[in-house]
Amino acid sequence: MEQQKNYYSKECVDWLKQLLGYGKSTLQRTERPRVSLLQRSPSSPVVCHATGFYPNRVVVFWRRDGQELHEQVDPGEVLPNHDGTFQVSVDLNLTAVPQEDWGRYECVVQLKGIEDISTTLDPAHIRTNGGDNHILAFILTGVAVVAVVAAVAVVGVFLYRKKNDSEKCHKPVDSDTSSENTEGQKLAPEYQPLSTGQS
Repeated sequence: MEQQKNYYSKECVDWLKQLLGYGKSTLQRTERPRVSLLQRSPSSPVVCHATGFYPNRVVVFWRRDGQELHEQVDPGEVLPNHDGTFQVSVDLNLTAVPQEDWGRYECVVQLKGIEDISTTLDPAHIRTNGGDNHILAFILTGVAVVAVVAAVAVVGVFLYRKKNDSEKCHKPVDSDTSSENTEGQKLAPEYQPLSTGQS
């Protein structure tokens, strides 16, 4: 019993401290999130999107006039990114809120090891699918389509020319002009030319 007590109260604790020291850089790693405000259309909820943070124990919420909101809010789940960090989104429904009151709202991100990140709801800072972004996306899509069509046309012309050149080089040899006839071999009697003395 004394031996077990000594192991669990001293040796085991010493080993844990040593292992925690080895993994300190990983276990205590903290990555600061990047926070964006997103909105698909003027009638859609405003999304507070935090990404690139580590660890995944994060709290993201909306508040109005300094008070945390529980209504009008749709929290999302924390999801992994391809680089080992995490992301989360929290929607805020503003259908009944006039735009001049949006400044009373803010998104707050809390992550252990960093100070709170507060982002005020400002229409100028919201990324949307409309407006100039929509026009730019339309233009870029058009340019991409034209480039693809041009590439297909060039490849088509190249393949067509290659096929024609191949056919010219591999024309079938006529049986009447075979190598045997071209070497002066006598033709069959019915194909012999008439002599000049015959009528």
